[in-house]
Amino acid sequence: MSTKIAEIFDSMSYGPAPEQSDYVTDWLARHEGGFDLFIDGQWQAPEGTRNSLESRNPATGDLLASIAIAGPADIDKAVAAAKKAYPKWSGLSGHERARHLYALARLIQKNSRFLAVLESMDNGKPIRESRDIDIPLVARHFYHHAGWAQLMEQDLPDYEPLGVVGQIIPWNFPLLMMAWKIAPAIAMGNCVVMKPAEYTSLTALYFAELCREAGLPNGVVNIVTGAGETGELLVRHEDVAKIAFTGSTDVGRLIRRSTAGSGKKLTLELGGKSPFIVFDDADLDSAVEGLVDAIWFNQGQVCCAGSRLIVEEGVADSLIEKIKHRLSNFRLGSPLDKAIDMGAIVDPIQHQRIDELVGQSVREGAVLWQPDIPTPEKGCYYLPSILTDVAPANIAAREEIFGPVLTVTSFRTLAEAADLANNTRYGLSASVWSENINRALEISGLVKAGVLWINCTNQFDAACGFGGYRESGFGREGGREGLYEYMKLRDEWQPSGRDIIEAKAAPKAQSKPHDLIDRTAKIYIGGKQKRPDGGNSLPVMDQGGKLIGLVGDGNRKDIRDAVEAAFKAEGWSKSTGHNRAQILYYIAENLAIREEEFAHRLSRLTGASAKAAKAEVLASISRLFSYGAWADKFDGLVHNPPLRNIALAINEPLGVTAVLCPDRSPLLSFISLLAPHLAMGNRTVIVPSQRFPLIATDFYQILETSDVPDGAVNIVTGHRDGLADVLARHDQVDGLWYFGTAKGSEQVERLSADNLKRCWVNYGKARDWSSPKFGEGRQFLREATQVKNVWLPYGD
Repeated sequence: MSTKIAEIFDSMSYGPAPEQSDYVTDWLARHEGGFDLFIDGQWQAPEGTRNSLESRNPATGDLLASIAIAGPADIDKAVAAAKKAYPKWSGLSGHERARHLYALARLIQKNSRFLAVLESMDNGKPIRESRDIDIPLVARHFYHHAGWAQLMEQDLPDYEPLGVVGQIIPWNFPLLMMAWKIAPAIAMGNCVVMKPAEYTSLTALYFAELCREAGLPNGVVNIVTGAGETGELLVRHEDVAKIAFTGSTDVGRLIRRSTAGSGKKLTLELGGKSPFIVFDDADLDSAVEGLVDAIWFNQGQVCCAGSRLIVEEGVADSLIEKIKHRLSNFRLGSPLDKAIDMGAIVDPIQHQRIDELVGQSVREGAVLWQPDIPTPEKGCYYLPSILTDVAPANIAAREEIFGPVLTVTSFRTLAEAADLANNTRYGLSASVWSENINRALEISGLVKAGVLWINCTNQFDAACGFGGYRESGFGREGGREGLYEYMKLRDEWQPSGRDIIEAKAAPKAQSKPHDLIDRTAKIYIGGKQKRPDGGNSLPVMDQGGKLIGLVGDGNRKDIRDAVEAAFKAEGWSKSTGHNRAQILYYIAENLAIREEEFAHRLSRLTGASAKAAKAEVLASISRLFSYGAWADKFDGLVHNPPLRNIALAINEPLGVTAVLCPDRSPLLSFISLLAPHLAMGNRTVIVPSQRFPLIATDFYQILETSDVPDGAVNIVTGHRDGLADVLARHDQVDGLWYFGTAKGSEQVERLSADNLKRCWVNYGKARDWSSPKFGEGRQFLREATQVKNVWLPYGD
């Protein structure tokens, strides 16, 4: 015995440390007949077919349970139950809802070990991860949002819930993703129909039991299981007011197209190809451990996994050797063994996909390294892997593998590191490692990602928003910004009124000699007046149908030139809020000087009285002053999560944006939509009122005399919906606002799915542009920005 102990101390090897699981297997045994659907507070068998899904333990292949598949009738019942429960649930006081969320949080803590074991058995992740990370965060989300329910009436008095919310979650963090979505939704007064992933539904079904134990009213939370077809039924249901989806980018595009024009609110948290940037002054040993958490946490099946190591050239070889040494001592094994580093891949299909992508990467020139370590003979395991010599065009550099596979690229300068980090269509997260805080913060501002960790990785908290840029989706989950995804501004749209005004038939051409002189108002691109590419023009009539001018008929080439000019005007996005404020004030000052001229033009164009026209000009001047004021005051937040961290929630400009304006209040609506983009640092292509475009071509004379940088504002006149089509398809447009027809709104949302740009549309509804509450303010500023959360650890 003494010899054996001595050998153990000499080798310092770990023995198995299995977690007790019999109480979970007993619970599963009690459901050997399979799980039904949780609808209206009751377990209900699916209608029609009795087909089911099999939930298997990926570490062994053993069957855990059979799970019902919800069909059309079941989705109808679940949505109807949520719709029925909504008036009473949303009518409760915030305090009453808070107590329900608090009860759920306490029950999650009470059953935390059960949930952790069940999660690891169903998903394959190590018990240490589900026990120490996932489940505590689940409880944290319900506690945190219980607080928001309590505060909603005082802190968000102008907002109301949406109604029935459909939520679809992935298999990599089954219970945590459910908490991320359900907690804020019900805290704000919505009712939920949740579809968990087909591979990993068991913890959601156990949570349904906790909902009953907590006394949650029937219909507030409904759990419907199934595969992709079930999710599609939920997405398309006409009584669902919002869809929240976490999953692949390809499915996210399908959902964007499917919901286009429906008026459903949508948040998408999609794929990632996140950079892990290591500078030569970093603590390399800490960086190695951070990298283990970044790419080999949960077997690499993490949307924000640090799958791309970008390392400074001088320390690249040293760091790679340290990583290989670390992996050579990795332990693969049973997820319920507390002494293992990595568990099992969720399903053989996912295992096959990882293997195919790695194989293709090697065929394209990458060099594969895997450690020589024991691997269980049974179960769905994949060795931790490193791919070096990965060219930018290699599939491993471009596609999300969603497995324990790291690619390696070196850099020489900070600018090159930022370029490599941004050389992806994704923008979910990034991790930066450097002992120089100035360097770390500098590159944090350059990397396009929704979450950035400095000298840490995979830090999450309910108080801090999570979500991405680009094709990683839009919207945020968690934090104050996540609450707005489950609310709407009360009475935002007018019940009647028109934002689109049809022009009368164009008059016949007149033959007076002076009419032969071309007085067509030009378009405005890159700080210069230009003739439209096609050379065509459109007539502009006054309210009585009399021709009063011509404007250029912009086309695809004009939009291309305008977007290119906006893209080059990057300096505007980097300018200070103070500088942008001065220019907005200067624009207002120059408009005030020409107040009578613009009032006269408005009166002649729209038929408004002189008094009403003057009031619109004055309101436009005031609005410019408002956004001048906001330019350096729409600050972010500093979060203090329950970790040794602070998290900076920074409002960043979207980048290149497009705006398509309504006809109603043509000057005021134009200013109301342009000014917030200028204030927040976006470079904009704006299509003015189709009916009254001359007011915008007059306005670019104001821009020319107000020190607005070339390309920061580009004005293209023409057919609203035709130009909207081009802008919605354009990959360099990061955000698009459309205020036109219902059909045009549908078109914009559908076409924007190609690069998943942020859209804000009116679905043909009218807005009161003269209202300080609905015509300006924080809502416009939120739509013109995206939140980047930068995590900063402190202490040794």
